[in-house]
Amino acid sequence: MIHAQRELRKYANAENKKINEWFFKTGPGEYGFGDRFIGVKIPQNREVARKFHDLAFTDLKKLLQSPVHEDRILALLILRPRFEVERKKGNRKEQERIFEFYLSLKDRVNNWDLVDVSAPYIPGPYIFDHPGRRKEVLALANSPSMWDRRIAILSTFYFIRQNRFSETLALARKYLNDPEDLMHKSTGWMLREAGKRDIATLRRFLDQHAQRMPRTMLRYSIERMGARERLKYMKRQDR
Repeated sequence: MIHAQRELRKYANAENKKINEWFFKTGPGEYGFGDRFIGVKIPQNREVARKFHDLAFTDLKKLLQSPVHEDRILALLILRPRFEVERKKGNRKEQERIFEFYLSLKDRVNNWDLVDVSAPYIPGPYIFDHPGRRKEVLALANSPSMWDRRIAILSTFYFIRQNRFSETLALARKYLNDPEDLMHKSTGWMLREAGKRDIATLRRFLDQHAQRMPRTMLRYSIERMGARERLKYMKRQDR
C-alpha cells in the first residue's frame, strides 16, 4: 500500500461505506457490482489529492488499478488539476502523457462518478485541442462498456462549454437506442447543457427526436424549459 492510500484510509468510515455501496449500486446484478468502498467522502478525498498532487505515475497506476473506489477517484482527482495546469502552461508533451495514461487505464474509470469527474476535464479538452485524436475517444460510443460510452458523451461537455454542439448531438442520436438508463441520464444532461447555451439547438433536436427518445433522456433534457414547453414535448411520447 502506498502512502497516499494510507493517508486516505485515515478518513474511512463504516457508515459512509454502507451508504456508498447502496448509492453506487454494488449489489448482484447492479451496475456497480463488485466495487469496493471504504467510506471516504469526496471533500476528504480532495484534501488527500491536494497533498499528493505530484504523485508519480507508477503510484497513480496503482491507485487506478485498486479495487477500492476511493483509491481510483483519488487518482483522477490528482490527474485532473495536473492536466489543467499543464494545459495552461502549454506543455503539450505532458498533456499527451496524461491523456495517454488515462486512455490506457480507462477500464478502471468504471462508475459514473469516476467518468464525470474526469472525462470533461482530461480527454474532453485534449481532443478539442487535437482534432486528430477525436475519433479515438468519440468511437468509444460503439463500445460494449457503458462506462466507455459515458466517457465519450461526457468528453463532449468541454465542447459544449465552447458553444460547439455537433459532437454531442451526433452521440445523442446514437444513444437514442442505448439500453442503459444511466446513458439516457448522461445524454439528457448533455442535451440540457447544450440547451442552456443555445435553446434553438435543443429545440431542433427535440422536434426531430422527442417522440422516440427514451423517457429519462427526454426528461433530463427539458428540465430547464418552462412548464408549458416541457409538457408539449412529453405529450409527443403519448401519441
